[in-house]
Amino acid sequence: MVHICTITPISMTVGANRIVPAIAIPYPLGNPKATADEDKAIRREIMEKALVAFETPVDNQTIFE
Repeated sequence: MVHICTITPISMTVGANRIVPAIAIPYPLGNPKATADEDKAIRREIMEKALVAFETPVDNQTIFE
């Protein structure tokens, strides 16, 4: 499992083993002030990190920057 979140210490506290930082609390996967193309690029980058995290074997909690 991969946990995408804004406040990574909370993910660590609840025991998530693969953590991908998000953008902001109200808009974790995007930026409403960005253009449509910029917002899409932001979302794609986060999802690609999540896929890499999902495929990566981990022994300890890991934050994928």
